[in-house]
Order: sequence, then structure tokens, then C-alpha cells
Amino acid sequence: MQSQDVAPRPAPSSASSADPVVDVEQAEAALVEHYPRLVRLAYLVLPPRLGRSRRVLTAHALTQRALPRNRTTTPVIPAQSTGRGVDPGYALVRLRVVRTALEAGLPLRRLAWPKRSQLPPLLPQVRGLKLFPRSGGADELALDQRLSALSAPGRAAYVLRGLEKLPDDDVRQLLGAAGVADADAALREADEVAGQYALLGSPEFDPCSLQARPTDLMRRRQHTKAALAAGAALAVCGALLGLPGEGWGPDGAAAPPYAQNPAAEAALDPGRLTKVAAAAWETSARTDFSVWPARGDLTGDEELLRRALAVWARPGEEVGVSATPGTPTGGPSGPPQLLYAGTVDSARVVILHDGLRIARYAEPKDGTAGAALDFARTDGAGRAEANAVVLGRADGNVRYLTAPWVTTAAGRDLTDPDAGARDLTLTDGVTSPVGSPVQQQSGACASWHVLELTDGSGTRLVTDLGELVPARLTTGRPGSAKDASGAEALGTWAPYACSLGAVRGQGVRSVNAWQFATQPLPDSSGSAAWVCTRAETWRGDGARVMAQFRTPGGAQGAVAAKAQGVPACGERDPHVLAGVLWKSEGGHWYLLAAGGRDTKSVEATGGISDSADGNLLTAKAEQGAQAELKGTLENGRKIGGLR
Repeated sequence: MQSQDVAPRPAPSSASSADPVVDVEQAEAALVEHYPRLVRLAYLVLPPRLGRSRRVLTAHALTQRALPRNRTTTPVIPAQSTGRGVDPGYALVRLRVVRTALEAGLPLRRLAWPKRSQLPPLLPQVRGLKLFPRSGGADELALDQRLSALSAPGRAAYVLRGLEKLPDDDVRQLLGAAGVADADAALREADEVAGQYALLGSPEFDPCSLQARPTDLMRRRQHTKAALAAGAALAVCGALLGLPGEGWGPDGAAAPPYAQNPAAEAALDPGRLTKVAAAAWETSARTDFSVWPARGDLTGDEELLRRALAVWARPGEEVGVSATPGTPTGGPSGPPQLLYAGTVDSARVVILHDGLRIARYAEPKDGTAGAALDFARTDGAGRAEANAVVLGRADGNVRYLTAPWVTTAAGRDLTDPDAGARDLTLTDGVTSPVGSPVQQQSGACASWHVLELTDGSGTRLVTDLGELVPARLTTGRPGSAKDASGAEALGTWAPYACSLGAVRGQGVRSVNAWQFATQPLPDSSGSAAWVCTRAETWRGDGARVMAQFRTPGGAQGAVAAKAQGVPACGERDPHVLAGVLWKSEGGHWYLLAAGGRDTKSVEATGGISDSADGNLLTAKAEQGAQAELKGTLENGRKIGGLR
């Protein structure tokens, strides 16, 4: 296999005038938000000959150095094959990560200065420890060996296809922008490795989840003695050079340690908190958290607000910190917005918003011991998602702070749609206690309490899933789903309410229930319902999909198939195919399979071999038999069964 050279980096003047210009702040936001993905990308493209420990440190170093120093143009390359617009900040930092990771694999040349990425990283550094990702299984090991046999551009092409889900045209464009001379050859080389793209998300390739082992202890002791001697000599030289005159400065143009920083001080000053007027939402073009007014009986308690801001910036060891998946926990970059400060049951609670996250600080009434700090992502929230925030949970109940446009609130048992709703009182936007399903144990679900909110635009259902922002519940075909309100929507959700327990604590933004098929049962047993529930996350990936099957008279649906991180049952791919082994009252076993209404045919292979025209398949089977399902859509596209 011939190696592929990396072409010189194009001059800045080659950028098209139509290319977007990215500010440093925009690039930094993209880098921070997608840091784990970018580091994984760098780790996979770097040459394996560096060793796992150095690859980890180099991947972090390259990713952190991907931040530009000033405004920069970037070619328009999609972030993923979603059909949506690209985030230019993410496209820029990803391009810089790929470019430097490719450069790191170039051989050192005589009589030529090495590139910075070809040298060991200055930062980060770990002394006395070897850091490396957790070991995966045999499949991950085999994939790593196959990728190590590829050239750097070949590895990059494979990883951009699998991890970034880019089509070949976009991979070719990105590699060209990164300096690869022959992107087509890189794609052909990537074709030689089987497309096991799901394995790229394994802990084997995660340089952010690490194990630690000591280095060579005897050699380290010898090096320490030599370093002490060298350090003493350096201290003498440094003292001489640091005398008055034209010697070296300690840190160049950097501020001295612990220098006062105006931006950092402003973020911690309770007097600079943003407090929105009570009626601002009525005239604002936006209806989200940014127009919530500051409420609560302690909004003027500057000592409480100062403690909340200080703990957010630097939580102590005794502070319990939690965050939904994909939510950064660092301090605010500027003065945040105050949504609430008040007494909730036996605690003082402060709710803050910085445009990206909701942060809740809670401390006991009688002191600060046992303080807690919780984070949840809320970027992109609109009126439908910015309806309520959890203030506190106690004795199996939860209190919410509702949006200023909410007029009435009620509690409802989702498993019993005929029971009606129980009205809740609203005091300055705070609800009276309503039952929370968070503490229910798996297998003991007899009810599922939700919050019903009404405003000028309609009624919505949200549910507490153990996070700060309750998840919105919807029903209907993906792409045209609507809020779960009305008798029909409540009837659709009732048998599947308890399945919401499977997505607690996953950063869920909304959950949709879609009845995609009704299937007549053999032996005159009536008809069964097929429902797909899909939980979308705030971070965009990691959606959880479950196909559920319910026979006539069944109180709850049974999970027939489930998957995570797949487009099935979603707006991008509103199709699904699932099957289940079912035993009739007559004692006969059958394979029942169903797809959406646009499924032209269904086929079962393996332990059960049968096919049927249309979206339903009923085949005789034996107990314990296994089959692989395949479907053909009306447009000729093939789909596999959810698993």
C-alpha cells in the first residue's frame, strides 16, 4: 500500500469570499461543546505508533490548540449528513484538528524544521502516570489493528465517514481543505476496512475516559535526581537573568497569577446579574428562558446570590455537583440571568441561566453544608420546551417554576387518562407539590404523574425525568408530532407511560409516542398495537428508541426492540420495523412483525423464514426461535429490524 503525502497548508488568500468568517468566541463555544467528539476524532486519526498514552495527550493538545487566535474563514463543510445548516465554528475547529492530526503522522525530515504537531505535546503533561483509554472487546482491537495499517489520510477518511457521518463528497472536501493531496485515494483506502462505524463510539477510542498506571519507578527516581541538579543550575541562571535590565519577563505578556480579571469578576458579582422585567415576554420576539423574569422572595439577598455564583465558578469538595449528559459544568463566562431566588420547602434555591445552561444552586436553610449544584442544557429551547424548571423534590413530590406565560397548571396520572387532572395552585409561578415519578423503581410502576400546563397557545404535558428541565411529551408520526393533549393523545400514552423510566437521567428533551401499526392476531385473538417511543436529547445525539407491542386488554406495552443513537422513528427517518415472538391462547407460537404504513414488504430470515407483502408479517414459529427482519419501503429502500 502506497503512503499518501499531505499537501502544504493552503495560503489564507485561497479562501473563498463566500466562506463564513468565524469569531474566536464562536469557535471557542463550538470547541467546548463538542470537545469529547473532537478529541476522539484526533485520537483516531493520530498514528498508533505513538503509543496509547502519548496519543491521548497529543489528541488533547491538538484539540486545545485548534482554537484560532483571531477571526478566520472556514470552508462550508456540513457537520453531519443531516441536511441542516452547518455550524461554522464547529467546522473550523474540526478542520484544524484533522489538519494537525494528519501533520503529526508525517515523518521528520532532515534539514527541515518539524511542525509543532510532530513534537511531543508541551501541555497537557502528566507526571508519574501513564494514561490510556479503557480496553474494549475483540472487535474494537481488531478494528484498531486494521486502522493502524492505513495511512493517516485513509484513517481520517474512515473516521469522518463513521464518527462524523459525512458522505464521501464532504469527506473529500474536508480532506482537501486539510491538505491531503489525493482525497480519492484516501477514500479508496478506507473502503478496505469493513464499515464497523458503531465501534468508533466505544470506550476503547475515548481519550476522555481514561485509566492510569505508574511509569517505570526506578528510572523515574534516577531522572528525578538528574532533574534536581539541572533545576539548581537553572535557578542560578534564572536569578541572574531576572535582575533589573533587559532580562526575561516571568510570563511575557500574560497577567500575573491570581490577577483580577474584569470579566471573571463581573460573572461573580450579584449586582450585575441580569434581571428581566416581569412583562418583557409579552413584547419580546423570543419566548424562551431569556425572557423569564426574576422571581422568588430572596432575589434581593446578595449574600445568597454571591454564594451561588461563587459555588458555580469553583464548587468545593463538599458540594454535590450533577449535570445532564453533554452539559459543561464550568463557570459562567459573564453575568448570568437570574430566574429565581427563594425558599423552597426546607432549602434556599437559586436558579440561573447563561444562554446555554440552567444552573440550580440549593443550600439548607440553616447553613451551607450539603449544598448542591445541578446543570442542564437548554440551548435551542423554544416556547414548547421553556415551560417549567424543577425547583426541588421532597417526600416523593416535586415543585416547578413555570414560565410567565403559563396560566394554569395541573397534575395528571398518565397511566389513567380517565381520572382527570388535579388543579395546582400557582404562586408567583411556583406550583404546589405534584407527584414525581423519579423515585419509582423498575417493575413497580403503578402510576406516572405528569405536569399539565396551559397557556395562550394550548396545553402541554411535561414529565420529570430526574433533571432540571422536564421533558415534553408528544404524539404522532415523526415530522408532524403534536403535544400530548386531548383524549386521543392521553389514550395513546397511557399503556406506555411506565416505559419513560428507561430514559431517566439521559438529558432528554422530548419523548414522542407513535402508533405505527395495528396487527390482527392469529387464532382470532383480536388486534395488537405497535407503538414506537423516541426520546430526543438536548445534545442532539444518543436518542433512545423503543418499539413496544400491546395485545388487547394489556395494561402496559411490552418492549419488543430498542436501540440508541439510531435515526429510526425520528424526523430524519420516520420508518421502523420490529418483531416479537408471541404465544396465542391456543398455545401456538408466532413471529409477529410490523413496519410503518409505507412499508411495502417484510421478510424474515434465519431461524424463521417467511415473507409477506405489506407492512405486516405473521409466521408460525417455535419457542425461542430467532430471526432477522428486513423490510422494503415503497420507494425501494431497504430497512432492517430495530434491535
